[in-house]
Amino acid sequence: MRKRILIIDDEQHIRQMMRLTLEAAGYVVDEAHDGQEGLRLYGNGSAWDLIVLDQRMPGMDGLETLRRLKVSNPRARIVMATAYASIELAVDAMKLGASDFLRKPMTPESLRNSVAAALAKETPELTSSEGFPQPTQAPPLPVIQTITMNGFSILDHEKDAAQLPDQRRFTVVSPAGTSYDVVVQIDEEALGYVERLTHRRLPAESSFWTELARGLLGDYLWNEGDLPPNRALTVKEIGTDKLQIAARWPDE
Repeated sequence: MRKRILIIDDEQHIRQMMRLTLEAAGYVVDEAHDGQEGLRLYGNGSAWDLIVLDQRMPGMDGLETLRRLKVSNPRARIVMATAYASIELAVDAMKLGASDFLRKPMTPESLRNSVAAALAKETPELTSSEGFPQPTQAPPLPVIQTITMNGFSILDHEKDAAQLPDQRRFTVVSPAGTSYDVVVQIDEEALGYVERLTHRRLPAESSFWTELARGLLGDYLWNEGDLPPNRALTVKEIGTDKLQIAARWPDE
């Protein structure tokens, strides 16, 4: 059976591009011009396999629409499309249950890749010991995946005993479909800099550094269009916006 996808975006030409791309890939597609219409079309979610949701829309924004969609169906697969990607947005959206991110402007290939990856993620039915659904139990957070605008996919690497606390390993899938492991090192000077400026210690194991490492790798792939030398990068410089996020980052 063909998968059904709902596009929620306030820009008509973006909706049209996404619709043509996805229909050409074999999906059944409908669209909504804002969050309210999207919620109405989505209903309880039983008719839909995935939503592509714009983050910045007039009226009800993407995060609020995402929250309400997950209330309607906690198992909903939702790809958040945004031209304003940030660590703070990523954390908020993942906490609310986004399955994936898609940066705008997007290419048809990156859209197809992101949709296919989100659909491939399992969302098992939640049941109690008596076999009845548990509507109050939230599903586990999905594995974070980033799709760069030039078609690279970044997957979080499974943690293993060989990974040091100040390292993050990612699997990068090239636009041609070849996979590579890339290591991002957290520099000790960056750890100290954040501590001095925010007056708090965020240890190397903190998810804050995971987000920074992922963002650094994504920016490199987009700007250079290739893997980093020796498949390694180092987090060294911390901008003012990242310091503000670090100051508010929850303890773990």
